[in-house]
Amino acid sequence: MAIDPAASQLGPVDHSGSATQSFAEAVLEAERIIRSAPHVTSDQDLAEGLDYLAGSIKASLHMVGAYQHEHPYFASSTGPYTKLGLDNPDTLYFHAYLRDDAEYVVTGRRGTTADLSFQIMNGDYSPTRSPDSLTAFDDRELDIAADGTFRLRFGPPRPDAGPGYVALPPGSAMLIVREVFSDWENERPGEIRIHRADTLGTSPPPVPSGRMARRYEVAGKMLLARLRTFLAFPEWHYLKLPVNTLTEPRPTPGGLATQFSSVGHYDLGDDEVMVITAPAVDRAVAPYQGFQLGSMWYISLDYINHQTSLTADQARVDEDGMIRYVVGERDPGLANWIERTGHRRGYLQFRWQRLTRDLTPEDGPSAEVMRFGELPRRLPYYDRQRVTEPEWTQRIATRQVAVARRMLG
Repeated sequence: MAIDPAASQLGPVDHSGSATQSFAEAVLEAERIIRSAPHVTSDQDLAEGLDYLAGSIKASLHMVGAYQHEHPYFASSTGPYTKLGLDNPDTLYFHAYLRDDAEYVVTGRRGTTADLSFQIMNGDYSPTRSPDSLTAFDDRELDIAADGTFRLRFGPPRPDAGPGYVALPPGSAMLIVREVFSDWENERPGEIRIHRADTLGTSPPPVPSGRMARRYEVAGKMLLARLRTFLAFPEWHYLKLPVNTLTEPRPTPGGLATQFSSVGHYDLGDDEVMVITAPAVDRAVAPYQGFQLGSMWYISLDYINHQTSLTADQARVDEDGMIRYVVGERDPGLANWIERTGHRRGYLQFRWQRLTRDLTPEDGPSAEVMRFGELPRRLPYYDRQRVTEPEWTQRIATRQVAVARRMLG
């Protein structure tokens, strides 16, 4: 995900005083937003909020610098240290800014990941609305060569465009690319680049100081919008649902054409666990199936050093074809333990991507809350799910290595 600063033009402005004053004031206001968030009830909540703020500051400065229509490039929209919008631990997110009256060329090489998708958005996330998805498709619509390379063009509608040309609907402002991993250990990312067709080989003019001052001002507005939006966003889709339940699979609102999701929120005591049962959907139907927890800041939990998410490839599937996730604070010694890492409350999220058919309620999850001590008696295939301490250490080490390698891919 990314926040589009298009509403604030980056034209020259007179800042005879401090170029960074407006941004500094926005940072102070952002800290007030963090400290006054209704779910802040402990020092851990506040510390995580301040860490979220630090990542948001970095991301806002990065995003406003990436607002390049004439010489665009793919910027990382969110990642382990700049989290946003219940980011998927299994996904690399990239975006580039567009104009609907210009032509852009995207080239790359397909990796071995479970999914690669493209989405055109028409603008900004705000505390009251989401941007519209204008076009969305995955790499099944690409003409991929034997060596994995591909080429796409995006631009105004043209009757003579031919294959590989994607017409930009009016209002197109942003191209989002998602590369999704299911088997973290073995899948490898691809490559992707973008350039504007009529500016390749040219250089952008120097940026004057007045425009740099304007960038700081816009970055401050982006920072505040980012925080306010994604503190309000869960009210729309999560918190009005009954606690400790999950919805049926449904098309992701404003999302990809071939993605379904199931969402919920939890509230668990330290001696409680939530057992979530979901079918391991046939890979021919859904090559990617993932589950994760999110904090009340509406971002992923630490998925590098803790098992706070699982894909179908990472999970241990029971003999009846079901995956049983055990969400809780205490270590049950089970392969599919989802650590809530001190978060009594939080968000639950399933995603299925690259679907070949719509999902039904039978494809989705069910949830049951029980006492921690009841697991040996009530969890089906309990003995088969057992893992030793060295086995668990290896599971975490595999996650750490995979993410480090992915970020350098």
